[in-house]
Amino acid sequence: MPKEMEFFTFLLEQYAAHKNTTADKILKTLDEFGLTDFVIGMYEMYHSEAIENAFTDIDRLISQKMASPL
Repeated sequence: MPKEMEFFTFLLEQYAAHKNTTADKILKTLDEFGLTDFVIGMYEMYHSEAIENAFTDIDRLISQKMASPL
């Protein structure tokens, strides 16, 4: 498995725990908003910073998608 996917799996699990939900639900949300590939692509930044920074960024991305008109 590529390192990006290993980290993405780890990030999903940690973010889900942070949000008191499941990784499946987080993945579904990311997929629904078209953010999954973007988050995977952020590997270089997310894995080199505190994981809480990734959580903050993912929160922001989801909020922006929720607020934007369809």
